[in-house]
Amino acid sequence: MTAMANHPLRDDATTQQPSSAKPPGPCSVVIFGAGGDLTKRLLVPALYNLAHTGLIPEKFVLIGADIAKRSADDWKNSLHKTLESFIGDPNAEDQIKKIDENTWNKFAGHLSYVQGDFTDAAFYQALKQELESLESQHGTGGNRLFYLAVADRFFGTIVEHLGEAGLVHEKDDAAIDAPWCRVVIEKPFGHSYASAQALNTQILGILKERQIYRIDHFLGKETVQNIMALRFGNGMFEPIWNRDRIDHVQITVAETVGVEGRGKFYEQTGALRDMVPNHVFQLLAMVTIEPPIGFKPEAIRDKKYELFAAIETLTETDAVRGQYGPGTVAGKQVIGYRDEPDVAKDSAIETYVAMRLKINNWRWAGVPFYIRTGKHMPQRMSEIAIRFKKAPLAAFQGTSLDTMPPNWLVLRIQPDEGISLQFEVKRPGQAMHLAPVKMDFRYRDWFAPEPNVGYETLLYDCMIGDQTLFQRADMVEETWRVVQQVLDRWAATKPSDFPNYASGSPGPDAADRLLSDDDAGRRWRDVALPKTGGRS
Repeated sequence: MTAMANHPLRDDATTQQPSSAKPPGPCSVVIFGAGGDLTKRLLVPALYNLAHTGLIPEKFVLIGADIAKRSADDWKNSLHKTLESFIGDPNAEDQIKKIDENTWNKFAGHLSYVQGDFTDAAFYQALKQELESLESQHGTGGNRLFYLAVADRFFGTIVEHLGEAGLVHEKDDAAIDAPWCRVVIEKPFGHSYASAQALNTQILGILKERQIYRIDHFLGKETVQNIMALRFGNGMFEPIWNRDRIDHVQITVAETVGVEGRGKFYEQTGALRDMVPNHVFQLLAMVTIEPPIGFKPEAIRDKKYELFAAIETLTETDAVRGQYGPGTVAGKQVIGYRDEPDVAKDSAIETYVAMRLKINNWRWAGVPFYIRTGKHMPQRMSEIAIRFKKAPLAAFQGTSLDTMPPNWLVLRIQPDEGISLQFEVKRPGQAMHLAPVKMDFRYRDWFAPEPNVGYETLLYDCMIGDQTLFQRADMVEETWRVVQQVLDRWAATKPSDFPNYASGSPGPDAADRLLSDDDAGRRWRDVALPKTGGRS
């Protein structure tokens, strides 16, 4: 049963109503790394989308900062060309389909550019001069948002220089009408438990926690935010959302792409560091946190911290690593990881991770959580699959309890965004036999698509000062604590079987044993796009 666009229960006046959000107050935004891919393909398009929907401040300034020598007009032109490249791109899901030139011209009139070396104190004086001039010209009131879209080695350096230049000082009383200064820090926030602690200590020596926005773009996805709406906005789920009714949970983030020319980065990072303490654990938190007392930022972040603190530290027996070899992905022959540019011929870096997590709290004790993420997988797919325990008695002709299919609730994050529920019904006929069926909700059937690159909500929240979707220092450190023992063990032992899965396959065989070792008849769900409607 599929929720179709012409479904009689659909109320267009409700599902298509415009956002009630209001434009943020006046502010200036400074993007460090203005010439980088993140800025061109995600940050500026997101700001353009906000401008197009009326959610950019009337009094607004955007300054690009980078080491390349170029004029402000040259930077603007390059950004416009990137926006144009989205039009008609079949791979640019929910991207910009047509540029509104009036919106762009108005938006571009607020853009400027400052060139310099991020490690040079003189650059920050030049930035300060430009910023103060534009603040006076556009009336932004001294409110400043600094976005660090740069390599992580610059995070601490930039924050220290901003502090020395007096660019991020806030009054201690944080009065309502006092100017604010905020800093957005991209991932990876540290490379280990110790480095995350050190980075927190460094930046908290200059900034207050309320000024720091540790960003994870996964949380900008509507389908991720919808998990909390599903859980806490529907009374039917809470009574069964616990160890009494749930057998286990699988979280999958599969990618068909390889390292895409980022060999130097990936050789220093690997799949675990790149995906698990941030993206995957954010999905885990959304589906497992306790109900907050309200939807204020700290109420939700407190619950996330409690959840991360309750996860057992992983051991080597709880984790499997893999590296892709040559194979076929989407009908095309692809090379193995060790043949990628800037990758060592004997590289021990993992491109696949599978883990078994245990959460030691009242709600989830005894429920295993299986997570996996990998590159060059058969399909691009991110989903959270919740398997419920079987009915305690099979009182049907010719049906044993062992042969009854499980009930699944599947939250599809991307690309086919939606929710499906699989359950049993009577098969037509004189005998009482069961058949599995699926009810399926798809976002595109109920809501009109809007241009969205995944950063709109996050940037808007930064400008209004809402930290709900951002990591706190203690949360970051707990996520690294969970995986650190595995990182240390993997660094000390070189795998003898790499590459251990072919590109286009669902991963190494060893990952299957994480589930089979539990001796409960569990297995991984297929890494494939779900069928929409009909039998599963």
